[in-house]
Amino acid sequence: MKIYGDRISGNCLKVKWTADHLGIPYEWIDVDILAGETRTPEFLAINAFGQAPSVELDDGRHLAQSNAIMLYLAEGSALIPADPYIRAKMHEYLFWEQYSHEPYVAVCRFQHHYLKRPLAELDKEKVERGYRALDTMEGWLADGGFLAGKRVSCADIALVAYTRWAHEGGFELKPYTGVRAWIARVEAAINILDGAEAR
Repeated sequence: MKIYGDRISGNCLKVKWTADHLGIPYEWIDVDILAGETRTPEFLAINAFGQAPSVELDDGRHLAQSNAIMLYLAEGSALIPADPYIRAKMHEYLFWEQYSHEPYVAVCRFQHHYLKRPLAELDKEKVERGYRALDTMEGWLADGGFLAGKRVSCADIALVAYTRWAHEGGFELKPYTGVRAWIARVEAAINILDGAEAR
């Protein structure tokens, strides 16, 4: 399997972490998002969305969209809860992550940390909605567990990717004690050792 991704992208790293955690062998192929490498004819031939990550499976088929890739890789593993209701809750968090978290927390991070836009110039609505997402997560994590069930799942991997980097988008994580403790639990559970821990 080949994973086409950029290590600055939480969406790409969540796929990498899933494969690493499950011991799935792969070849990592660096794609520089900032240099426009996801818009080249060569990349668009394997992923018409023009987005990273993308994977080429062992049989040559391609798959895009980070959460779809994660679910494919995790099929039959403990990362997908066996109980139908808890599994549906996991999917609920995955949909929420892409609609109500990533468009705000990740976008603010990209604009501030990589495009060097001053915090005062970030879209105020995106900042407000990013904090609303963090507030929501703090409520979910008050019990000191994981998002869907008693063990780490794809929901945790999906949401930890950009949450642990929220400070790079100007979000103050210090008040979010439940979120920060959860980040540490997920990092430990899936053995994230990339030196980018959110503290």
